[in-house]
Amino acid sequence: MKRFREFMGCFALLLIILFIGCKDDTDGLEAEIAKISINFELLRFDQQFGEAKAEDIPKLKQKYPYLFPAQYPDSVWEATLNDTLQIALHKAVDSVFTDFDEVETDLESLFKHIAHYFPRYKVPKTVTLISRVDYNNRVILSDSLLLIGLDNYLGHGHKFYAGLSNYIAKGLDKKYLTSDVASAFAKTVNPYPRDRTFLSRMVHYGKELYLKDKLLPNATDAQKIGYTDDEMGWAKANEEQMWRHFIEQELLYSTDSSLDRKFLDPAPFSKFGLELDSESPGRLGRYLGWQIVRAYAEKNDNVGLIELLDMPADELFKKSNYKPRR
Repeated sequence: MKRFREFMGCFALLLIILFIGCKDDTDGLEAEIAKISINFELLRFDQQFGEAKAEDIPKLKQKYPYLFPAQYPDSVWEATLNDTLQIALHKAVDSVFTDFDEVETDLESLFKHIAHYFPRYKVPKTVTLISRVDYNNRVILSDSLLLIGLDNYLGHGHKFYAGLSNYIAKGLDKKYLTSDVASAFAKTVNPYPRDRTFLSRMVHYGKELYLKDKLLPNATDAQKIGYTDDEMGWAKANEEQMWRHFIEQELLYSTDSSLDRKFLDPAPFSKFGLELDSESPGRLGRYLGWQIVRAYAEKNDNVGLIELLDMPADELFKKSNYKPRR
């Protein structure tokens, strides 16, 4: 019994040492990333336009030519300044984003992490605006410009989202803003697979979420995937059952495109064809793909991030030896 206690004491000490060592490594990396110098510029066009008068339009057009299509005369923008919906959205954005420093700090941190892992990436100019709740285009990223529609982040239950499906509205919260920007960046380095198997698409989204693990170290898993805390808890608690369903139904190498609608696309819930469907969050195929990529990365920590993103899904899956949590 004494020897057993001594063994357990040594084992516990070893775990503590390993934990502290890993934490020190992480803290050291984060400290280095924080020191990276980037040219981060954020412009609040939403505020400038919201506070403008008709005589300010020419100056705004000169400063933001990409936001003023040439086919529209100044009279259109002057009318927009006095539009009741535009004014209401501007007030709503101001009330939700009373202190923008936290958002700006999070975005700058994101781009510093991108600069660390992708040194050749040129940080785009960031411009915030009001998009009239164009939630499908809440974030637009080009080579040199990032546009963010702040009126898409007013919070679940806001009156401007009253006509939207609940599964869409709950994602329109500022806690998901930086994660959405990371998703837009992920599309530039993680192209959609040509392989038509369900597994390839699961792993594709899993890579995107794993990329967020690296780029958003302070974000919660729920923020990264766009779940509520309860939905994240459901996914973790039912991981084994979901995986068993995929294996028993032989879905991994299926090329049935309807699986995207059931398990990958935004939806109110996932579609297993079981009683538990209504309790489940949507996009659970992405969640499982994420766990596969995490399992691979954990066992192959010598593989760089870019190499991981380039790896074929089937190879990554086989080398992951993924086993769902029980």
